[in-house]
Formats: sequence, C-alpha cells, structure tokens
Amino acid sequence: MFIGHLLRLLWLAPATVLAALEVNLDSPESIRNAASQVAYDLMTFYHGNETGHVPGILPGPPPDGDYYWWQGGALWGTMIDYWHFTGDETYNDVTYEAMQFQVGENWDYAPRNWTLSLGNDDQAFWGMSAMLAAENRFRDPPADRPQWLALAQAVWNEQASPDRRDDTCGGGLRWQIFPSNRGYDYKNTIANGCFFNMGARLARYTQNDTYATWAEETWDWLVGVKYIDQDYNVYDGGHVPFNCTDINPVQYSYNAAVLLLGAAYMYDYTNQSQIWEERVTGLLDGIERLFFQNGTAYEISCEGGICNTDMLSFKGYLHRWVATATQVAPFIRARVMGLLRTSAAAAAAQCTGGANGRMCGFHWTSGVFDDRVGAGQQMNVLAALSTLLINDTDAPVTNTTGGTSRGDPTAGSRGISLPHDEPPTTGDRAGAGVLTAFVLATTIGGAIWIALD
Repeated sequence: MFIGHLLRLLWLAPATVLAALEVNLDSPESIRNAASQVAYDLMTFYHGNETGHVPGILPGPPPDGDYYWWQGGALWGTMIDYWHFTGDETYNDVTYEAMQFQVGENWDYAPRNWTLSLGNDDQAFWGMSAMLAAENRFRDPPADRPQWLALAQAVWNEQASPDRRDDTCGGGLRWQIFPSNRGYDYKNTIANGCFFNMGARLARYTQNDTYATWAEETWDWLVGVKYIDQDYNVYDGGHVPFNCTDINPVQYSYNAAVLLLGAAYMYDYTNQSQIWEERVTGLLDGIERLFFQNGTAYEISCEGGICNTDMLSFKGYLHRWVATATQVAPFIRARVMGLLRTSAAAAAAQCTGGANGRMCGFHWTSGVFDDRVGAGQQMNVLAALSTLLINDTDAPVTNTTGGTSRGDPTAGSRGISLPHDEPPTTGDRAGAGVLTAFVLATTIGGAIWIALD
C-alpha cells in the first residue's frame, strides 16, 4: 500500500504541487480553486470594510500597522487582475469601494490625509490600478463619480507638470513630493518607471502621441543617468546633490518589471518597432538572470538578509507585470509562461503555514514555509497562480477595442507643488563634500538605507 501511494505521488509530481495548498497546474479549475483560497486568506489582512476602519488601506502606516498607503493601491490592482484572470467577482464590491474612497478631494489619488508623506511612486501605484481598471473593463462608476481613465490621467498630468519637476540631474521625477520628506533629494527608478509605465499605457489606450513622447523621453532619461545600463541591469536611483551620479546599485524586481511592462506597451503602440522589441528582450534577459533562481522568483536585494514589508510584495508585481507584457508583446509569451509556471509551483508548495495550514511565506526557493505571513506574501502567491490563466483572458482594451471608461485629458488638480531649489550655500557645499566621502565609503550602507526607509 505504501509503495502504491509513493508511485502515485511520483506520477503526479510534474503537474501537481502537493502541499497544504494543493493545485494541479495543468487544470485551470484547480488553479482557480487554489487562487480563491489564497485570495480569501489575503483579504483577512484587510479591515477597511469593517466598522471603524478606513476603506482602501491596509493596517498602517507604522507604528499603527505594517503597511504604507501605496500598498492599498497595489492590493486593489492585484484584486482587479485576480477577477480578470479567474472570473471570480467575490471581491469586486470591496475593490470598487476602496478604489473610489481613496481618490482624494481633487480626484487625483492624493488625498489630503496622505499628502504630507506622499511620494510620486505612491500616487502612481493607485494611478496604475485605475489604469488597469480601465484596461480590464472593471465596473465603471456612475457619471457623478471619478472615472478610472480620468483618474489615471489625473495622476499622470500632475506628475508631468512643471510643479513636480526641476532641471537637476537633467530632469526626472524626485522620489518624494515635499522637501520635508526623507528621500526628497533622491531621484529614483520606481517613481520615473511608474510614470513611464502609465504614459505608455495611456498612449495605447487613447492613441495620443503626447503620452508616448513623454514615455520615450523618460526612458531616455533613465538610460542617460545610467539607472538602466547596457546589460539592462536596473539600478535604484541617485541623489540630487551629486547630479544623480552616486548610483545606488541595489536592484529590485519591481523596478525592472514596471519598465518591462511599459516597454511592452510601447512595442505594441509603435506597431512592433524593433527598438522596443530589443528593449523588451533586454529587460526580460535581465529579469530572468537576476530575479528567477532556477525558474523561481527570487528577490535578490534582500532574500539573503532582511526584507522589509515593501519588498515582501515585490514578487507579485513581478508576476503580474511580466505576465501582462505577454499580451501586448506576444513574442515573449512562451519564455515568460515557462518561468511563471515553475515559479508558481514553488510558490504554492510552501503555502503550509498559519492556523489553516495554507498561509504563504516569502522564500519560495527554499521549498518550506518561512513562518512569516502578511498581505504582501499572499499577494505574491495570488499573482503567481492567477497569472497562469492569462492566455485565456482578453488583452487590455483601448478606447477603440471595447474600452468604456471615460477620460479627461485635463484631469489633475496640480495642487501638490515641487518647490524650486535655492542656490547652494557655502555650508551646503561643505556638507556635500562630507556626504560625498560618506557615500563613496558606504555603498552597501546606501542600499540598506533605501531598504529601511
């Protein structure tokens, strides 16, 4: 009897992950069922639909909880994709309520309660989720409420405004919006990568070349400041006092993935131009080289050490954005889907924790649950499973291929200004000299600072 059971396990091994979260990767129905369980467990971390809690956000920010405002936007993008890939409408009402509640007084995803701690990337994560709602034909709000496309345009317009930009480092967005925020003197890839991503997608959706021109210029800026190198390594950023030349060499999967998705949209928008095909291929080469270890998603920046709460959600964006790229750049589909299948198998295999015996951890390559649960870990595995169904779902629509979301090219309050820098004083220059020596001596420390910030 034991031998027979062992033979059965061996026979099932290539297609079935045998764990507390069981899933047959050859069965779409099994994938949907497993994803449904992960989605349920994910939503246990959300309390915004309960009395006394704020709709749209995960518990936080620290010290009141682990999560910052932007991760709410990331959560709803994950849930929109989950619905789109699986057809499960269970969480559509709470997703709709959350996305509408956090639009802010000016309908631009910059609510007054959060503006003093708002980064450009924070706002952009909500804007990208609104863009996703338009592309996936998520339920349109009534006419007197902000529309998904218009919300994405509002975020993009504000970030394109001179109020958010200056000439330091030759252009580009700063990480933070207000000078009082730590990181205001830092221009990084994620803020500019999200802006690039939204521009590429808005260009495709609206057929407006203005967005595409900005996307091209943003890509050129990222290459010009060497945040993207000739081998398609994607680095985190640099500081304004050093003209962004003190590049922080840490690499995060979501930086590369947000650029890959934007490049794939540009490939589609430019009628499969060779230059964007080369960029898509180069970025995918870098992603596979760095962020998939033996075919399994691996966050190289922190898995050998300490991953903060933000980093614990990066694998989900990696899976979602690389998967969606296959719909607008189908020449990468076979390669990507092979990676995503292997990674999803490893992800599900370690979902054996928690009181229900199926909660998911972060270290997928180990094959065992790491005893650390959270919304990010659940989002990661939900994305890993649900994106396996992408070949059976519609590609992102446009306003000429079935899109119904109404836009507003003039949306955006432009209410959050970027103050102009004053000329440096003697003290500033002396301080910069000290800081230069410090940065050169502590490159690794710089990476840790970004991780802990």
